[in-house]
Amino acid sequence: MQMLYQYDVARPPIEELLETYWSELRPNVDEDVRRFATSLVRGTIENLETIDRLLASRAEHWRVERMATVDRNILRLAVYELLYETETPKVVIINEAIEIARRYSTYEATQFINGLLDAIRKQLEAESPSDLMPSPSASSLKITGSSSWQWDEEEP
Repeated sequence: MQMLYQYDVARPPIEELLETYWSELRPNVDEDVRRFATSLVRGTIENLETIDRLLASRAEHWRVERMATVDRNILRLAVYELLYETETPKVVIINEAIEIARRYSTYEATQFINGLLDAIRKQLEAESPSDLMPSPSASSLKITGSSSWQWDEEEP
């Protein structure tokens, strides 16, 4: 999350971002953890256009760029995983995103993130495998259907 946040705020080159993070902030991390985290960050950044389009299609009355930076990047990471990390169950991805939001954001954000990710999960499950991108570097996502998740200010 820290790398995605930094990228969102400053837009450094990806290699510079990764080098700075791993050498200065987390130099003693297990190599497997480093590889996995790097893969998630690189994949999320490389697919931002697709991810943001999908988020925008489901977040009625919320522009992606107007979402809180922490919340936006929690969503981006989770959407990347929903699209491309087939080993991790979708429910686990959503639960992890909610846990990150509980720690770094607000109670309202957990509801927003849960609702938005669940709507995206349902959309992805309703689409046939041929509707999805063949690889994480694909530049477009077929967005179908008309249902969208809406933020309900009245909900507790």
